[in-house]
Amino acid sequence: MSGFGRSSYYDKQFRQSPALIRARRPYIFKNAVVGSFIAAFALGVYAYTISVIGQDEFDDVKVPDAPAPAQAAKK
Repeated sequence: MSGFGRSSYYDKQFRQSPALIRARRPYIFKNAVVGSFIAAFALGVYAYTISVIGQDEFDDVKVPDAPAPAQAAKK
């Protein structure tokens, strides 16, 4: 199972070994670029959604009238 037992990539203080750093080195830049694009896309969708919702006047939404006051003596 993953996470149990002794791993050759981490020392006793759970710090990365030089082997793990070498294994991850080719992917660090690519992962950062992909992560940046994903974050930019998510922020762009959020900003677009907020700007579109902010322009809506909500004139087509029917607002109900205030509720009628309750009668004190209902029988």
